[in-house]
Amino acid sequence: MSEKQHNRTEGDINLTSERSNWYAVIEDADTLSYLEEDAEYFLHQALSTPCLDVLASCEGIYLTDIQGKKYMDFHGNNVHQVGYRNPYVLDKIKAQLDILPFSPRRYTNIPAIELAKKLGSLLPGDLKRVLFAPGGTSSISMALKLARIVTGKHKIISLWDSFHGASLDAISAGGELDFRKDMGPLMPGVERIPPPMTYRGPFLSSGDSDLAYADYLEYVIEKEGDIGAFVIETIRNTDVQIPSQAYWDRVREICTRHKVLLILDEIPIAFGRTGKMFAFEHYGFQPDIICLGKGLGAGVMPMAAIVARESYNVAGSISLGHFTHEKSPLGSVAALAMLEFIEQNDILQKVQNDALFMQEEIGKLAEKIPLIGDIRGIGLLWGIELVKDKETKEKAVHEAEIVMYECLKNGMSFKVSQGNVLQLSPPLTITREELKAALLILENALEVASLVEKY
Repeated sequence: MSEKQHNRTEGDINLTSERSNWYAVIEDADTLSYLEEDAEYFLHQALSTPCLDVLASCEGIYLTDIQGKKYMDFHGNNVHQVGYRNPYVLDKIKAQLDILPFSPRRYTNIPAIELAKKLGSLLPGDLKRVLFAPGGTSSISMALKLARIVTGKHKIISLWDSFHGASLDAISAGGELDFRKDMGPLMPGVERIPPPMTYRGPFLSSGDSDLAYADYLEYVIEKEGDIGAFVIETIRNTDVQIPSQAYWDRVREICTRHKVLLILDEIPIAFGRTGKMFAFEHYGFQPDIICLGKGLGAGVMPMAAIVARESYNVAGSISLGHFTHEKSPLGSVAALAMLEFIEQNDILQKVQNDALFMQEEIGKLAEKIPLIGDIRGIGLLWGIELVKDKETKEKAVHEAEIVMYECLKNGMSFKVSQGNVLQLSPPLTITREELKAALLILENALEVASLVEKY
């Protein structure tokens, strides 16, 4: 696989001919000027430079640019569970701004205490001990530190193509080449194994079962001998890989028997995305540490956390986090308001109902559009994998880009993962009519891409 193909993992890349064609559509001089200024003043980096457009406002499921064009946001960096500018959340934050906008680290505050209590009440068993951080990457760092202290072992296992954040320790734990390339030596002691998949992957000879991936986990643990933790997303967010119940039963049993901490990264998909407050609730097991973030701040405040077992409260003489904004009153109030909004508006049941609708409608698309090789979804998290040929499963990379930019032209935003997977994750507050409108835009774009493929 070429380096260019390797780059198409975590999201769409920004330096293709289709991106250039996108800029040709933009005729507004102010927009083009601001995009040029952005390119002039910010350090350039993969996945976010150059930018797509210049935003002026957001509300509900919509982003609005400076010319008034609206995009239905089916990406949102996974922060928008309760929608943009949620009035209930904003009112709570505005009230807190007038009281205590910042809390120095050597003090505590009531919102932070209330949020810690709330998270503990939502999680099962002895998952009660909480630490906050200003971002998901930092929560991964804290979890890795705590795992070393609890187990006395520094080695971990993670998955190829996984993403757990962009700091040096987080990219060491992750499996994305796009973040690790040219970085030189990273954190030692990381072993990577293939992610559980059923549509493509190294263990397809096992049929539709993903148990071989769990067996390989045990193989590596036994061969390596001193593994302290297994770091994994409960459900892979970007290309929507949903492990089976049998996989998770086996993984939990393996980690328990070998005294390996099971660290779940639910930073992108907790808080209702899957129809449960936490994705692991679908499987009925308990992790040892869970990492949370993104939507925790309700699309307003940077806020993240880890929640660990009560018995892991053993690092009193070591700084696991020590962040300036560790117990942010504003972040805590935003998180509490987000959780209250979900509960008070029965959002989890709504998402479960929406999942049935999405399954039916995307299933119809798959029957009509030959480009669609596989659909995977749960709650309001859906992946549509495009292929040139259903027998060979050759990735339809160019066609996926055409679909994405055609949708952007018509007011729908999402990202492409692994080069050919359309990932759809709208705000959980989206209405049925808005879902229907988005799927119509998507269908039209798929038909355009199908014509391009033929000729």
